Amino acid sequence: MPAIPVDRSYTRDHEWVVLAPGADLPDAPVRVGITAIAVDSLGDLVFVDLPAVGSTITVGSACGEVESTKAVSELFPPVSGRVTLVNQAVVDDPALITSDPYDQGWLFAVLPSAAGELLTAAQYGQLNGVAPQ
Repeated sequence: MPAIPVDRSYTRDHEWVVLAPGADLPDAPVRVGITAIAVDSLGDLVFVDLPAVGSTITVGSACGEVESTKAVSELFPPVSGRVTLVNQAVVDDPALITSDPYDQGWLFAVLPSAAGELLTAAQYGQLNGVAPQ
């Protein structure tokens, strides 16, 4: 399992957002994805349903899902805001998420208006028994 990057924040639901822990919300979109821990528990991903560009997403409300050969898992965004970009590459080939969840396998970008409960890499790692990178 890859180490947990320390340059972003995490949720208990295994999503990440490229937002430094404790940082103010930026005036620019931030990328969102799922962690290697989520990918590992789901197995081979076969389908991804992401929010539409221009839609508003809200912390605590499902905004899409990832489907594997084992299960379907809803996506709960770490930040609220307007979706500005969707990673079409992962829609076309969900295996990108499996092979590179923290870089090429990002899911969507959102212009954040609020953040939910975010964890540092150390906090997220401690909850899941994995060391941060």
